[in-house]
Amino acid sequence: MEPRAHHFIIGLFTLVAFAAALGFSLWLAKSSADREWAYYEIVFSQPVSGLSEGNPVLYSGVQIGDVVEMRLDSDNPGHVRVLVRVDESVPIRKNTRAGLVLANITGSMNVQFSGGSPDQPALRGARDNPPTIVAEPSAFHNLLANGEQLVVKADELLTRATELLSEDNIRNTAAILENTRVATDALLARRDQLSALLEQFDAAAVRAEEAAIKVSRVSDNAYELLTTDGKQVLQSMDRTLVVLHSTLARVDELTKDNAGAMASGLQGMGELAPALRELRATLRTLNHFTRKLEQDPTGTLFGNDTIKELPQ
Repeated sequence: MEPRAHHFIIGLFTLVAFAAALGFSLWLAKSSADREWAYYEIVFSQPVSGLSEGNPVLYSGVQIGDVVEMRLDSDNPGHVRVLVRVDESVPIRKNTRAGLVLANITGSMNVQFSGGSPDQPALRGARDNPPTIVAEPSAFHNLLANGEQLVVKADELLTRATELLSEDNIRNTAAILENTRVATDALLARRDQLSALLEQFDAAAVRAEEAAIKVSRVSDNAYELLTTDGKQVLQSMDRTLVVLHSTLARVDELTKDNAGAMASGLQGMGELAPALRELRATLRTLNHFTRKLEQDPTGTLFGNDTIKELPQ
């Protein structure tokens, strides 16, 4: 009797669980059927891989409906028209944006609405005449679209890295490092000389600074001299030139006024030239006689020698 009682309890529990699950399914189906839906058609200009009928439709991450139908645009097969149904109580407005979001790591996609200002008019969608919403490109789609280019760039980068790490480049790099080490050792070996050279540079810089200070002082003194004494000298020269100009003007005027008298005077001086020559000869003769008189007064006065006239 006891094993049969256990089997009866297990069977009864199974039936109750099945009935509860069936009732829950019927209630869920009834609530879904009684729910009011608004329909919208979303136009995607990019591939919608991972999206399928029955996938959830979200609004800011909250499920508000699902995908009803998917078809290619008859006028432009590059566009996909997706019909979705949304709980009628959720306001879809004119500036509400739509796009695709990644549902899980398997690549499944969901439709998601976002945005929408309260001051914009609401879109009322029916199954036979749904309003159209143009979808925005998703970041995930852009990443997939650029994936091939990224792979190509990565391959080029790896190729260049391989060329950079070739044996020839490695040997050249090792030679450069070795040369650098040798140069460093040479500098270290002559660090005392380098220190002395730097000290000389420092002393030269100090002397150059002192020379610059002296030159600056000389320039200041010269500037001060030019602005004070030099200015006075220039003013004096200016006054002298004015006086000289006035004097020359007067001399020129006197020359013009006395041109005749000067010409007569110069002519008279020309006539005096023979008389001056005679006077000069007489003076020489007198000078000679005076010397002879000093040397021999008696012979000169009473002698027979006559005074000879010196040639002119």
